[in-house]
Amino acid sequence: MPREKKADKQARIVEICRRMDEHYPRERCHLNYETPFQLTIAVLLSAQTTDAGVNRVTPELFAKYGTPERMASANVENVMEIIRSIGFYRTKAANCIKCAQMVLTEFGGEIPQDMNLIQKLPGVGRKTANVVLNEAFGIVEGIAVDTHVFRISHKLKLVGPSADTPAKTEEALLRVIPRELWGPVNHQWVAFGREVCIARRPQCDSCFISDLCPSFKAGSTR
Repeated sequence: MPREKKADKQARIVEICRRMDEHYPRERCHLNYETPFQLTIAVLLSAQTTDAGVNRVTPELFAKYGTPERMASANVENVMEIIRSIGFYRTKAANCIKCAQMVLTEFGGEIPQDMNLIQKLPGVGRKTANVVLNEAFGIVEGIAVDTHVFRISHKLKLVGPSADTPAKTEEALLRVIPRELWGPVNHQWVAFGREVCIARRPQCDSCFISDLCPSFKAGSTR
């Protein structure tokens, strides 16, 4: 296929975002939480685990340790027992407690509203930071690149083969997606990845952006 011109790619991505807004106008985070701290813990727990799996353990977890004060003083074995059903529960339990302790000692009991500061919290990387800042505080400094966003970005040929990590993919997306459109990308593309562009069985024939997808045009659905 001929190389796509920059202006053509820009127009394509704007149209993709417009259609995502049309299909998922009120799409929000699927994790259950009541406070920024609880959201931070929930997103921390969601790494390599489904949102549904996290939502099954957080009611008990937050009932017992739903504030930084209670989580900071929790016994790690008790936290592990509650979240045992999700992946990497040992590491995540330790990070939950360490995160709460740092929130108390360094940030006055509040989740920091700053990209660099929030990433100092144990277990919090840039993806988690993007989700928390966007969802809890309405601060949009980037795009959270999870497995859905990573896969869809490459399938739509919005990023090149060299964007082979979530960090590189985010950098590439931020260059091609206008800043005013960054906010809803993660939640909308996650919904799209779950309902339409499903990893093992993409619904290309009924996809509402198939005409904008080079992979579909080339006859490849993988």
